[in-house]
Formats: sequence, structure tokens, C-alpha cells
Amino acid sequence: MKVVNVTNARSNLYNLIDQTIASSEPLQIIGKRGNAILLSEEDWKSIQESLYLLSFPGMKESIIEGINTPVEACEDVESLGWDLN
Repeated sequence: MKVVNVTNARSNLYNLIDQTIASSEPLQIIGKRGNAILLSEEDWKSIQESLYLLSFPGMKESIIEGINTPVEACEDVESLGWDLN
């Protein structure tokens, strides 16, 4: 993770924001009163969604099971009876 002090972050804020968005790499900002992390909004939303999904009991196991299930073993959409129109 890239690290920058708060003085440099302040003077290069727009550039650091652009770099963080482009790279999806968090930036640690070090200050005398504490540290902070700069993330892109997309990465923040992704983290929040992951935390939300993992808050449901059994969701992690269900996701892993789905990942490990071969496509051939899955139901086709027509057999589910879902109206997708």
C-alpha cells in the first residue's frame, strides 16, 4: 500500500484521488493526529457489499458452494419458471 504524509496528500489531493481511482489501490495517509485510508468510491461500495452479504449466516458457505458447482450441474433458467421479461 502506498503511503503519503498528510502535507503531501493535501498538496497533491486531486492527483492522489485520480491515482487511487485508476489503480484501485488504497492510499494510507499518515498524520500527527492519526492515519487514514483513501479508497475509490467503487472499492468502498464493493467492501460494503461484501460485508453486508457475509453478515448473513451461511452466505459464505453458499457462495463457496456456488463457485465450486460446475455449470453443467446448475438448473437452466427455463426449468426454474422465472419470468425474466
